[in-house]
Amino acid sequence: MVNEIKKTEENVISTLGDIKQKVTDMFADIKGNITDEMLKRCDEIERREQVYFDIIFTGSFKKLFEQTRTNLTSDLEAKSEELTQLQGNLERPPIAFHAHHVANLILDKTDEIVIFTKSVINEGTGYDNSTGIFTVPVGGLYQFSVHICVCKGKYAYIGLVLEGKVIAADMNHDKDQYTCSAFGAIVRVKSGEKVWVKSTWSSSNRQLDQDSYRMNTFSGILVNN
Repeated sequence: MVNEIKKTEENVISTLGDIKQKVTDMFADIKGNITDEMLKRCDEIERREQVYFDIIFTGSFKKLFEQTRTNLTSDLEAKSEELTQLQGNLERPPIAFHAHHVANLILDKTDEIVIFTKSVINEGTGYDNSTGIFTVPVGGLYQFSVHICVCKGKYAYIGLVLEGKVIAADMNHDKDQYTCSAFGAIVRVKSGEKVWVKSTWSSSNRQLDQDSYRMNTFSGILVNN
């Protein structure tokens, strides 16, 4: 009986050992499976986070980069145009004229052009002292000035004309003295347009005067284009 009991005890211990080993192996398998699953889940989470990061950050950075590049390109093009214009302005010769000496002092014809026949300066060759007309060589902002002198007891009605339209006018008269007066205008004109001085109201008692003390002049200068 003792032997049987020992044998039975040994079988029970052996069986318990087998059960313990199976339980240990089972838990190891479960632990391994759980660990593998957790690692897979962690890898999946990291991959998704990286994808989201790439989409959000890379997309925003790319958009910002493209916007910055566009702005820089626009600024460079604008600066290039400004430099080109400045270079053109620097290379462009100055435009200015100053003429005097009226050949025909009698103002007996309305709308007759007053021709100043002697040019002191004619930069840009816009003024024609044979016709009295200034043809604008370069469009821009110009200042024109007219100075006239009148015999005593006579009248002068003079206008500054741009393309047929009077843009400034003057009347001069003194019954006892020789008098002079000046007038002018600042006006924006286009290339090819014409400017001249004319008599706006004429008759036999309309007459200019000039000598070594009094001078009739017509001048203009390009202020800014």
